[in-house]
Amino acid sequence: MAKTKLEYLWLDGYKPTQSIRSKTKIVKDFGGTLEECPMWSFDGSSTQQAEGNSSDCLMKPVAIFPDPDRKNAYLVMTEVLNPDGSAHESNGRALIDDDDDDFWFGFEQEYFLWNPETSRPLGFPVGGYPAPQGPYYCSVGAKNAFGRDLIEEHLDACLEAGINVEGINAEVATGQWEFQIFSKGAKNAGDELWVARYLLERIGEKYGLSIEWHPKPLGPTDWNGSGMHANFSNSVLRECGSKETYEEICSKFGSTIGRHISVYGHDNDKRLTGLHETQSIDKFSYGVSDRGASIRIPIATVENGWKGWLEDRRPASNADPYKVAAAIISTVKS
Repeated sequence: MAKTKLEYLWLDGYKPTQSIRSKTKIVKDFGGTLEECPMWSFDGSSTQQAEGNSSDCLMKPVAIFPDPDRKNAYLVMTEVLNPDGSAHESNGRALIDDDDDDFWFGFEQEYFLWNPETSRPLGFPVGGYPAPQGPYYCSVGAKNAFGRDLIEEHLDACLEAGINVEGINAEVATGQWEFQIFSKGAKNAGDELWVARYLLERIGEKYGLSIEWHPKPLGPTDWNGSGMHANFSNSVLRECGSKETYEEICSKFGSTIGRHISVYGHDNDKRLTGLHETQSIDKFSYGVSDRGASIRIPIATVENGWKGWLEDRRPASNADPYKVAAAIISTVKS
């Protein structure tokens, strides 16, 4: 009988920032469909999701991808349930109100490649700093681009897994990179981003490099932080053709600052300072093509007759895309 490896992925219960976990299940005569993936369980007492005297948590399969790096293997994204089948409190996916997939999301995931031996970004000299940021964005050449082999391997892995990654680029700071994920359906977008993050972490193991998701790992210096800009639309934004409708939706976000910031990533206050292409964390603004605004109205939306999407620039690189999407959908629908 043929045997297949199913790598079950789930989000742990650590606060304030969750991590992705995984373990392998061996099954026989697997046909490659999500429906064939059984419910499974894990020890929640080891992931801050249960007490030791009642430690089982359930994993409900929600998405499946071919594993690009292992033979006869699949990656199975799951959401965590309590033993009675209800959503676990750590389950941000269950908060998304988008069962008809009306909302489309594109996440721009920034991050640093991190050298664990120096505790500094890849490309930073020991005991000092490289030349100021400027030449690193979308750069080429050994003086400016660091870690390209890893980045290209990650891109290929995402494509082989069937993840809808739409691009990559070197970012503004040394050792900082970005990839973009797009999906029709908020839950699908979150699933694909988390699996892409998992693959990046796993590939980093081969190179002896960590992935730094912190939004401002270099502290209060003149280096950009890392975000996870959330581009979003629903049928109204895609079809309305009305500047007034866009302004009305943007204005809704101005009265829900706290709701959004609470799920937009820990230590985001260190990034959202009003500098380095950000708005201050306690303020709200929107504008056409304004990268210093909380929400940017893309020029493409305007040129298309006010039919398109919006970009919330506030989510941090360590934010949970499920919770970000849930907050955005809730505000747009309010």
